[in-house]
Amino acid sequence: MNRPYIICHMVSSVDGKVTGDFLKAEKSKKGIEEYYRIHRDFKADAFACGRVTMEESFTGGFTPDLTPYADAKIERTDFIAEAEANAKRYAVSFDRYGKLGWKAPYIEDVDPGYGGSHIIQVMCECVSDAYLAYLRDIGVSYIFAGENEMDIQLAMHKLNALFGVESILLEGGSTINAAFYEANLVDEISLVVLAVSAHAGDKTLFNTDNVKRFKMRSSRVIKGNAAWVRYERG
Repeated sequence: MNRPYIICHMVSSVDGKVTGDFLKAEKSKKGIEEYYRIHRDFKADAFACGRVTMEESFTGGFTPDLTPYADAKIERTDFIAEAEANAKRYAVSFDRYGKLGWKAPYIEDVDPGYGGSHIIQVMCECVSDAYLAYLRDIGVSYIFAGENEMDIQLAMHKLNALFGVESILLEGGSTINAAFYEANLVDEISLVVLAVSAHAGDKTLFNTDNVKRFKMRSSRVIKGNAAWVRYERG
């Protein structure tokens, strides 16, 4: 099956963590700005995150009122919203059970690399009818990838076939990153490494013990006393 080219693009500490207080430190600011610049320069068709990252970055914990949709009956078929027709890029949200509280069909963000991206929810068929009706009402597209467990290979095929997505920046947490990694879907790793260490309990790039080999593609020093390192599958 055809699928997009997938680059896992992340900010990390020198000890390989991708979450933690170090991301909010003043000394990290310029390096993170470089991360966003690189995101824009990739000009990927889409970026992808898991539910937790999307909630922290974009929905802010908003919970939609599904009461008006309580009697909805929705078939489990993929939905391409009319708003998609004007999309320049996509925000792919992996939200297995349908929890995210989107308010509009596009990401609202000041960064031009994110703002204006049409939202595509990737869910399992066990999601509620009311939530599906809500997404249809506000114009958010969605696809199904599995009955109760996420089939990421299938999701990638659908994104390519239904939306023409050829490239994705995977920018999720360690769990969704690991799911792509385990499915052999990470074609490249792009790391902006900040010159700071993290706490022991902070999360790593991939939450897995599965060892895979990558080969160095390039590395260089960038603004903010940071390094940009790229790897590709070995």
